Amino acid sequence: MTKDVNHHPQKKEWYLEYQIHKNRPGLLGDISSLLGMLQININSINGVDVDRRGMLLQSDDDDRIELLQNLLERVNNITVTKLRHPRIRDRLAVRHGKYIERDEDDKKTFRFVRDELGILVDFLGEIFKKEGHQLVGIRGMPRVGKTESIVASSVCANKRWSFVSSTLLRQTVRNQMADDELSPDHVFIIDGIVSALRSTEKHHILVRDVMRLPATKVIEHPDIFVRETEFTIDDFDYIIELRNNPEEEIEYEAMNRNFSSFDMN
Repeated sequence: MTKDVNHHPQKKEWYLEYQIHKNRPGLLGDISSLLGMLQININSINGVDVDRRGMLLQSDDDDRIELLQNLLERVNNITVTKLRHPRIRDRLAVRHGKYIERDEDDKKTFRFVRDELGILVDFLGEIFKKEGHQLVGIRGMPRVGKTESIVASSVCANKRWSFVSSTLLRQTVRNQMADDELSPDHVFIIDGIVSALRSTEKHHILVRDVMRLPATKVIEHPDIFVRETEFTIDDFDYIIELRNNPEEEIEYEAMNRNFSSFDMN
């Protein structure tokens, strides 16, 4: 019987985050040395919040990760807040140096302001890379950057995109799509107001066909969309809220007034 000399345990990624109570000289060096002794690699590191540091680690031994957690509990001046396999928000926190704001009550709702479009594009790009059915809703006032962010995120994810309905240039209301567009590799973009209030029965049939595809669908103005269709907010995997500033209110009455003034010719 031959021995497989090429077999190596698979290295896994971990996300370590800790709160710093007193940033004494040499603290980061002590933690780095501890990781080195345990043969745990640091892939990237950054401050991720006030007095917090995040690290993406790599190890082929789960027991060493458990030992790391036990040892870090004895390190003065820090408290470990997370040690887990990295999620999208963890990766982006290390990459951008800040955490994406998440609704405390509704964990699938994430909030951004216009100054954070770069982080939003990265976040959506990671979501779009996933295979299969995904439904994303984006709330926001006109001209805040919703559609542009979706298109840029599709490029980041190396996916093609198709507008089912849109107001990006003039109103787009599609009644049919080419066969090569109805593909799981596409990101389908639907303006919830246009599709709900300014469309034909053929368009509604197309929307239903698209919604059944095992692909990524992004609905702008999801609240209007669910109000006028058979879908519910519970059907969405992610809800994004994009504002010009943190205090801005997303008002659908104002959007409806703007919408009714669009050139329909």
